Amino acid sequence: MNLDEFLAEWHDESPTLLVHTSGSTGQPKPLSVEKRRMEASARITCQFLDLTAGAKALLCLPLDYIAGKMMVVRALTCGLQLVSVAPSSHPLSSLSEPIDFAAMVPLQVWNSLHVADERERLMAIRHLIIGGGAIDDKLAGQLKSFPNSVWSTYGMTETLSHIALRRLSGPSATDWYTPFKGVTVTTNEEGCLVISAPAVCPQPLTTNDVAELLPMTDGEQEPQRFRILGRRDNVVCSGGVKIQIEQAERLLQPHLSAPFCLTKRKDVRLGEALVLLSEDPDALRLQDICQQVLPRFWRPRYYISCQQIPMTETGKIARSQAALIASQQTDNKLSHNN
Repeated sequence: MNLDEFLAEWHDESPTLLVHTSGSTGQPKPLSVEKRRMEASARITCQFLDLTAGAKALLCLPLDYIAGKMMVVRALTCGLQLVSVAPSSHPLSSLSEPIDFAAMVPLQVWNSLHVADERERLMAIRHLIIGGGAIDDKLAGQLKSFPNSVWSTYGMTETLSHIALRRLSGPSATDWYTPFKGVTVTTNEEGCLVISAPAVCPQPLTTNDVAELLPMTDGEQEPQRFRILGRRDNVVCSGGVKIQIEQAERLLQPHLSAPFCLTKRKDVRLGEALVLLSEDPDALRLQDICQQVLPRFWRPRYYISCQQIPMTETGKIARSQAALIASQQTDNKLSHNN
């Protein structure tokens, strides 16, 4: 979808738009969302970031997904000046004008950091929000010294983009997300985050994200802050031990240079077995690193080399596809050993 097509759809008589989820844990799903709720989300973000009419907003994400659509809606609703560039892995390569507000995925930020001119333009953005995938410690470390505001977003298609931000730059950088005004969060009996955001989502939304709530002191009036530990469906139950895939990946991230991910497959003895999928073909080296870095019962049972870690169009690991590759490849290994 291009900008003209989206604007025509936005200005038609229908009170709703069709959007699609990212598909990180399966096939993208179509959702019908109300335009008035998208406008409410736009106002909440601009109020939180103190963005006023005339501020320049960069559109560098595809308009097929909610993140790109919402950048246009923020411009239309709050009077921002939209600067549009073709979605690419280097969105700042040809940009010459200063930008007040931009939304990017981690890959775009990482690539921009490693080209001198693009890094300068990135640092000059007054408010940079990053979403659509995990921000690892290496990337967060490079952003902490930025002079302007850099934020990690939390949200999903169902909440019409983000409902909470956490600061990545400056002395107030934190692991904890702060919900927007009017948003409340709790956890259910399984430890998953439950979001109540009536302005953008008509019903409370129970997520698959395992979360920790920051204890509040007596009389504290701040919103209930939280951090994400991982997805419930990314828990591996191996021999009675529960392993949160994202937590194990964070431990390995500083030690592995090639792209990788952890996934799982069924196992007769353990129930489920942890699998390391990597673009590094040296399984013995990977096994040695895992033995040094991971707790004993968190170590992968299988090490699989692949040409490319499967990713979604929005830059997230395609978890269901990774699990399929792991299952097929380990089945091949087992059959060759028999």
